[in-house]
Amino acid sequence: MSRRNLALLLGLLLISAVLFLLHLITGAVPLTVPMIMGALFNGDESDISTRIVQEVRLPAAWTAVLAGSGLAACGLLMQTLFRNPLAGPSVLGLSSGASLGVAVLVLARPLWVVAWLPDEMGAVLGAFIGAMGALLLIMLADRRMGDGTGLLIVGLMVGYLCGAIIDVLQVAGSDGALRGFVLWGMGSFNEVVGSKLPWLMVPVALGLVIALLLMKPLNALLLGDDYARSLGIAVPTLRRTILLTAGLLGGTITAFCGPIAFLGLATPHVARALCRNSDHRVLLPITIVTGVMLALFCGLVVKWPGLEGLPLNAVTSLLGAPIVVWVLWSGERWARTS
Repeated sequence: MSRRNLALLLGLLLISAVLFLLHLITGAVPLTVPMIMGALFNGDESDISTRIVQEVRLPAAWTAVLAGSGLAACGLLMQTLFRNPLAGPSVLGLSSGASLGVAVLVLARPLWVVAWLPDEMGAVLGAFIGAMGALLLIMLADRRMGDGTGLLIVGLMVGYLCGAIIDVLQVAGSDGALRGFVLWGMGSFNEVVGSKLPWLMVPVALGLVIALLLMKPLNALLLGDDYARSLGIAVPTLRRTILLTAGLLGGTITAFCGPIAFLGLATPHVARALCRNSDHRVLLPITIVTGVMLALFCGLVVKWPGLEGLPLNAVTSLLGAPIVVWVLWSGERWARTS
């Protein structure tokens, strides 16, 4: 990594750290930095500021970090696998599958009564099962076709099919269940509290480690399947590993945070624009940290005084959609090297 890109990475980390601290300070009850430090290191559990930081704001900030890094890595993996600048976590139908899982569990509640699970954990379970079901279909399609374009089409068809079933369930669902489903679909970093955080942290950390271990094979794959084979890489195995890793990251984050729009699609383009490099040994770490920074920024916007209640997906879409339009409008080669 060049000095410029190393300085860029350190700068992004510093910005992310500042945004993380602002997450802990900002909210309905404003806190000072000394109060935050006291709550983190020697807080009294009976103190209201300590409880706010440890039980609400710190888990939400960590959730933003995990979601941003995981979706960014997932998006880059998809864009490299399909060699398509508009590929993202939703391209495999993962978000649609997760939404269908939640819809079946929430909107068709009389048919699927899971009495031993709280409502919020039932939604997480439904989303994860739905996302993994969509991933299984994609894996079967990949085994049969082994073609990136065909796989994109299958992913889109899975999304349309899930969307159609969700529309039917929405018509049949009760008003209360429909409201809960719509709120989940808006996305949020505030639902992963208490004992649920490790269930998000462990799969995302595992997926990020696998993605970082794939940096060299990803560089070869970017130049084409034939080139990768000439280097002795088992391309079918690599493709399935990428799909499983992307499914683990995208499915887990969607299950806990809802279908967050555009972060996975737009973040790799922001990272490419910053580092001007397609070498994954440079691009992947910068993409991950950029995802953390953007997720923390979006999470901070929706909790800023006066903007409370603003849907997270509205903010990520306002941030990500112009980037995607810029990619299409510019017509520049999206994977160019420096």
